[in-house]
Amino acid sequence: MADTGHEIVNSGNSTKANLGNVESATEDSTVRRTETVKRHLRFGWWSLFVFVLLGTVLEGLIGFKWMPYMTNDTRQVLWRLAHAHGTLLGLVHIAFALTVHSGVGAIPHRWISPSLITASILLPGGFFAGGIFTFNGDPGVGVLVVPLGACFMIAAVLLIARSLRS
Repeated sequence: MADTGHEIVNSGNSTKANLGNVESATEDSTVRRTETVKRHLRFGWWSLFVFVLLGTVLEGLIGFKWMPYMTNDTRQVLWRLAHAHGTLLGLVHIAFALTVHSGVGAIPHRWISPSLITASILLPGGFFAGGIFTFNGDPGVGVLVVPLGACFMIAAVLLIARSLRS
């Protein structure tokens, strides 16, 4: 047997210490999964509430023929996009939470949660902000954060898909 420069310790105490580390790591991953599930269920359901409410308000603006909304096609499109993206991303958070809870796949990568949350703020927020002040049919500057939000969403979905293959 070749000398690797590492000492092999075979005492009962080191085995117990190693088992303690494994148990601690298992507890840490369980706590991490539980916190991730809670965070994304909360964020998802609150997102659904906010963006379903936004959709209802938009329907009211149409019903009452609110002129600043009715006469501005750019605002209508951007606010509908905010409503649609926000609602869809709320459902994505819930699906992610249920996926993590199921225990399928590896422990979620640490960047998935912040990426999903960032995407869920930037995508609908950028669309909504871009519709507040429009300029001759062009969206406002708020829409500039939308591509960044899309990048965060793509990264999160890729990391989720990769964690499920293991």
